[in-house]
Amino acid sequence: MSLDKNRTELSKKVHNIHDELINACLAGDQKAQFKIYNLYYKAMYNTSYRILNDQMEAEDVMQEAFLDAFQKIYQYDGSAAFGAWLKRIVINKSLDRLKKMKHDISIDEIENELIERDEEDYFEVLSMKIEAIKKGIEQLNDSYRIILSLYLLEGYDHQEISEILGINYNAVRTKYSRARKKLLANIKQHQLSDSINLN
Repeated sequence: MSLDKNRTELSKKVHNIHDELINACLAGDQKAQFKIYNLYYKAMYNTSYRILNDQMEAEDVMQEAFLDAFQKIYQYDGSAAFGAWLKRIVINKSLDRLKKMKHDISIDEIENELIERDEEDYFEVLSMKIEAIKKGIEQLNDSYRIILSLYLLEGYDHQEISEILGINYNAVRTKYSRARKKLLANIKQHQLSDSINLN
């Protein structure tokens, strides 16, 4: 019982600290902005990198996202966690940057075909080493990498991804299924080449 009470108290303290920092940012306090930056920069950089697959571009986007967030912090209404609000800004800026980088990005194409999940492949992917999965994701084209990153690494569901990317729900499911199969093939190929290199 006291453990639950301690958790509740800790949660209140964390929430109050965030509220205090956000209120200070609203007042233009640069020290508060720096504290928020330090709390979130690693997670936001990782989010951007998973979409862009480019360290320098991800760093630029992250910086722009923080500047934008601090300029528009008055729009944060507290209906979602501050980190989720900030992550949405990072994702949107990353997608905008990717579109500028790749004029021929096929994110917006609509596909109506659905592919059923092959549960065996799905669980095989989950059992692979995380490093192999990350390398496999990096080898995917932009469209597949973005959808897999948003689903597997950021925790968004198909409907949320559809809204974020502005594409049809069925297209998201189809691309997710194809991306998962391509990822599995990349990982298997990577493991095969590693085993050949060892001999």
